[in-house]
Amino acid sequence: MAVTIKDIARLANVSVTTVSRVINNKPEGVSEETRQKILKLVKELGYQPNAIARGLVTKKTKTIGLIIPDISNPFFPDIARGVEDSAHIYGYNVFLCNTDDNLEKESEYIRALKEKYVDGIIFTSSVPSDYQHIMELVRDGVPIVMMDRRMESEEIYGVFIDNYEGGYLATKHLIDLGHRKIGCITGPLKVKNARERLEGYKRALLDNGIEVDERLIFEGDYKINSGIIGTEKLLNDNKDITAIFACNDLMAYGAYKTIRSYGYKIPDDISVVGFDDILLSQIMEPQLTTIRQPAYDMGLTAARMLIKLIEGKKVSKKIIIFKPQLVIRQSTASVDEGVF
Repeated sequence: MAVTIKDIARLANVSVTTVSRVINNKPEGVSEETRQKILKLVKELGYQPNAIARGLVTKKTKTIGLIIPDISNPFFPDIARGVEDSAHIYGYNVFLCNTDDNLEKESEYIRALKEKYVDGIIFTSSVPSDYQHIMELVRDGVPIVMMDRRMESEEIYGVFIDNYEGGYLATKHLIDLGHRKIGCITGPLKVKNARERLEGYKRALLDNGIEVDERLIFEGDYKINSGIIGTEKLLNDNKDITAIFACNDLMAYGAYKTIRSYGYKIPDDISVVGFDDILLSQIMEPQLTTIRQPAYDMGLTAARMLIKLIEGKKVSKKIIIFKPQLVIRQSTASVDEGVF
């Protein structure tokens, strides 16, 4: 049977309140002799304080929640690892919640995390058009740091990447290689980062004298299957297409599959650029040219920011935006005018 705080109090011949003060490092009015006696019993008996009960006293549970939309996308485990490593340094534990991009599931997790008295929450919102539950947390005084999918609010802290610049860099790389018919498979356009990547794509075209052709744009959902379907549509509707910018690496993998099924080679016939630079992109054949997001570092930064908010320390910047980096590998090449 687990040792309780009442057992410690009985063996030390003191009140439960006295034991609680010592355990919670608030030994005001407790002699050093009594404090050492209690600490010795705690160690000898292997007493483990109940985090929730302790939190009711200290107002802190040393836990944070991490809510992500898709654990199957390797980008998010990289973020989670950064959050966990940073939290561990500061003595915090992390509750990981995966929403599957479902608003109802996200709301349920938020309620569960509040019931567990987490000290704060880091999350990527599933449906950024509905922020009611997020603002409720803010009004309740729960520290919040958003990641990846940005919410426009002066009350919200966040860590993001410059998605517009990333979309621009990807498209400009293809243009510099001589491509003019460049397809774009976007993320879900209800999500701000997907819209920003698309805008970067469009701006790169216009800046280089290329008209934006809506027939070359397909709305995906950041999953492999939408990369497959999107590439099928682009190839069927645009026989002269020579390159595809997939707005995340998973959709780029889907593009690989379809391009090969049509008998084309990458990059000889069609060049492909992704976005994220997850580990598999270095293993794909050919290796994927992509836009790197420093997911691990973003997770580290978000956790540090949240913990500062929890502990009442000054946060120098409310919004931190990382710069994307173009990583050129083997999936892009100069356009060959004779292919089609």
